[in-house]
Amino acid sequence: MKSVVTVCCLSFLLGLVALVETDEDYTEDEEMILSLILQDDTQPEAESRPSAQFYRCTKDAWRMPGQYIVVMRKGTHVNQVERTARRLRAKAAKRGYLIEILQTYSGAFHGFLVKMSSDVLHMAVKLPHVEYIEEDSSIFAQSIPWNLQRILQNKHESGKYSPPNDGAKVGVYLLDTSVQVTHREIEDRVMVTDFNSVPEEDGVRVHRQTSQCDSHGTHIAGVVSGRDSGVARGASVNSVRVLNCQGKGTVSGALAGLEYIQSSLMSQPIRPVIVLLPFVGGFSRTLNAACRKMVESGTVLIAAAGNYNDDACLYSPASEPEVITVGAVNFADQPLSTGTTGTNVGRCVDVFAPGDDIISASSDCSTCFTTKSGTSQAAAHVAGIAAVLLNLSPNSSSAELLQQLLHHSVRQVINPESLPLNHRLTTPNMVAALPDSTSTLIGEDLLCRSVWSERSAVKGLATTTARCRHGEEMLSCSSFSQNGARAGERVEERDGQKECVAVNGNGGHGVFAVARCCTGHKAQCQMLESPKRGEDAECPPDYQLTGCSSSSSSGHVSDSDLPLHGSRRACPAKRGEMSYASCCHTSSLECRLIEHNPTGLSEQVEVSCEDSWTLTGCQGLSDGSGVRGAFALGNTCVVHTSGGDKGAAAIATCCSQHLMTANDSCVYEIYNISQYI
Repeated sequence: MKSVVTVCCLSFLLGLVALVETDEDYTEDEEMILSLILQDDTQPEAESRPSAQFYRCTKDAWRMPGQYIVVMRKGTHVNQVERTARRLRAKAAKRGYLIEILQTYSGAFHGFLVKMSSDVLHMAVKLPHVEYIEEDSSIFAQSIPWNLQRILQNKHESGKYSPPNDGAKVGVYLLDTSVQVTHREIEDRVMVTDFNSVPEEDGVRVHRQTSQCDSHGTHIAGVVSGRDSGVARGASVNSVRVLNCQGKGTVSGALAGLEYIQSSLMSQPIRPVIVLLPFVGGFSRTLNAACRKMVESGTVLIAAAGNYNDDACLYSPASEPEVITVGAVNFADQPLSTGTTGTNVGRCVDVFAPGDDIISASSDCSTCFTTKSGTSQAAAHVAGIAAVLLNLSPNSSSAELLQQLLHHSVRQVINPESLPLNHRLTTPNMVAALPDSTSTLIGEDLLCRSVWSERSAVKGLATTTARCRHGEEMLSCSSFSQNGARAGERVEERDGQKECVAVNGNGGHGVFAVARCCTGHKAQCQMLESPKRGEDAECPPDYQLTGCSSSSSSGHVSDSDLPLHGSRRACPAKRGEMSYASCCHTSSLECRLIEHNPTGLSEQVEVSCEDSWTLTGCQGLSDGSGVRGAFALGNTCVVHTSGGDKGAAAIATCCSQHLMTANDSCVYEIYNISQYI
C-alpha cells in the first residue's frame, strides 16, 4: 500500500515539475504543495493546533455525506481561504484522495464548499484558520403540495400537513415496478420482497437503467408513505414487482403476485393490510375473481381506475365490485384530462382523489423529486387515507372502510358537465379526504351508499341488477329511467345475496337499478313482499321499515303511496302490483320519514336527512306528473319528474343508530319539510 501511495505522489510531483519547467518562478502555493508532498509522514507537523469543530444536520434523512462547508475564522482574508483550500487538496492528494472545491464564500462569512470523502475530514479540521466544518444538508420549500392540502379537512394550520395519525399500524403491499429503497423519502419504509414476475421489455435495445425501472414504483411508494410527500408517513410498504422497466406486466404475473401476498399473509399475518394495485388491464374475469377472494379473506384492495378516458367497468381490476376503485381529479377538483387521455369514470369508480402533477420521490437520485399524473397516483392517495382510517379502526372490513372513505369525502365538487353524458348519473361526485380531527366516526356507525347497475336493454321488461358488496346490507331498492318508462323494481335473493332488480317499461330507453347498501347497523334485515298483487308488504312486529319498492308486470308502474307507519309498518301496493318492504330488527335503530312536496312545479325534487341521520330509502310520490325515478345522492333523496301540470314529492327514510334501553321502542315520525321552506 505504501508503494502505491509513493507512486501516486511521484506522479503528482512529476506533473508539477512539468508545469514549473515552463515558469521560471515558483509560487508560494506551489512551494507549499511540494513541501507537503515531500514531507515525511513519520514526522509530526511543526505546528500543533486544536481541531476545528464538526457539525451535521440533526435530521439523518436530510444529510448530504461527502459535501462539506468549511467556515474560516473571523478576520480571515480571501487569499487565506484559497490557500487553505489548496492546502487541503495537497494533504488529500498525498494520501491518495481527490477533492473538488465547488464554491467559495466571501460575503456573510469566508469559507468554501468542498466535495470529498469523509476520510479526509480528520485532515480538514486541523487546517489553520478553520473555525468549524458543517456537513451540507437538504432544505425544502414549506408550502404543502396542493394534493396534500386538498385531502386535509382541517385547514386552520396553514403550511403544515397534519393528518389524524400516520398509519403506522398498517402494512401496504404495492404491486408495481421495482422501488429505489435508498431514496430519502422512503428509506427504511419500504421492504423489497423476493417476488419478481415481469415480462421481457419490448424491443431489442431497451436500456434497463435502474432509474427507469424504479420510476413508477418509487413515485407511488412516496405518495403512500414518503417522509415529506406521503399521505400516511408511518405506514410500511412491501414492494411486489409485477411491472417491468417499461411499466408493463401480465395478468398472469399479477395473479402470481396476489398469490404470493396471500401466502405471505398466511405465514406471517399482518392486520390491517392494504393491497395497492396501481395498474389496469383489459377486463379479466380471472383477475377480478382473485381480487374478490382476497377481499373476502379480510384484505383491503385499492386499484387505479385507468387513464383511458373510458368506462372503468371495461378494465381490471378496476371493474371488480369488491375492489375500491379510484379515479383522478386535478387541482380544480375536475376529472383529470391530459390530451387524448384522462381518468376513467362510471359506476365502477368508487371515489376520486388528486392525480394531477403529484410531487413525490424520483428514482433519478436519492434526493430527487418529480411530478407525475394519473389514476395510479390517485389510488396511492386513497391507500394512504385508508391507512389513516384503519389506524383509527383496525378491525374495519373492506366494506366498512369504503363507507368511511365516502363519509369523509368532499361531495358535489365535480362539475357534472365535465363527465360524459352517459356516465353523469352513475359516476360518484366525491373526492377523498382525510377525516377531520374532531371526527368521532367508528366502524359501528350506520353508513350507506348507492350502487348503480348498468343500464338495461331497451326492450320491454328487460332487467338490470345492482348488488351490494360482501359485508353490506341492502336497505332499499329503487330505479330510474331517463324517459320515465319503467316497470318498477323488486328485490330478489340469489346465492344468499340480495339483488335490486329494475325492470324497463314499455317504450323505455333502458332503466337503472339503484341499491342502497349499508354497514354498521348490526340489525337482522329481511326483504318481504306482498302476499299477492295489490296487497301491502308489511314488516313483522318490532321490525323497522327502511325502504319500499314496487313493480308491475304490465310494463308500467304506478307511483307508490306514502309508506304506512304507526302500529303497522308497511309498503302500500297499487292494484295489480307487488310491493317490497325492507324490514330490520334491532333495538338501537330509530327511523323517521321526511317528505318534501314543493308548491311550485319542478323537474327535480330533493329532500335530505339531518346531520347524524342516514338516508336508507328514497321514493317519489307524484301528484299527476310521471316520476322518472328516485335515487339517493349522498344523504339526499332525489326525485326526477317527467313534467306535467302537477308536481311530485320526495320521500326520504332517515335512520339513526343509537344506544337504547330495553324499554325504549323505535318510532317512525313523519315530517313534511315543505312547511319549513
